[in-house]
Amino acid sequence: MAQGLIERMKGAAMLDIETYEEVEHDQTATGQAGLVVFLGAVASGIGASDVGVFEAVFQSGWVLIGWGIWAGITYLVGSRLFEGTADWGELLRTLGFAQAPNVLLLLGIVPFLPGGLIRAVVGIWVLIAGVIAVRQALDFSTGKAIATVGLGWAAVFIGALFMAGVAAMFARLLGMA
Repeated sequence: MAQGLIERMKGAAMLDIETYEEVEHDQTATGQAGLVVFLGAVASGIGASDVGVFEAVFQSGWVLIGWGIWAGITYLVGSRLFEGTADWGELLRTLGFAQAPNVLLLLGIVPFLPGGLIRAVVGIWVLIAGVIAVRQALDFSTGKAIATVGLGWAAVFIGALFMAGVAAMFARLLGMA
């Protein structure tokens, strides 16, 4: 039963296995997955009220770039190291939908809610969703999915730290910090 975008986002955020199986096999859902990531990136930028505008724009851009990198690394680790059975497109779709909780980063604009706490909770939620996405796409154990996601996420996190440093440096150079 094909679901619409909103239903798929809800299902992914609620960690519904059937939703991940559906988007894994629906080759037309790659655009939807990209839209989920884009919406999360926009929410991330808007909700980053505790950082500068320049850093927020970089953060939003990194969410989009990080999606492709995360899918690529999980594909390589999961298929080569752990002998999973997915292709890159299946991981791109499932990991795109795993980022559905990122839309909650918009809550960072609420004055009495701490942005750092929101980002931490949503980040953990996305990691858990990522484990389910990878497990379903690669058709292997939760343990292998955790290892695969951990390695992929570590690479993206290191890249994000680097990009945050670059953004801060450019913001200072341009007098925006």
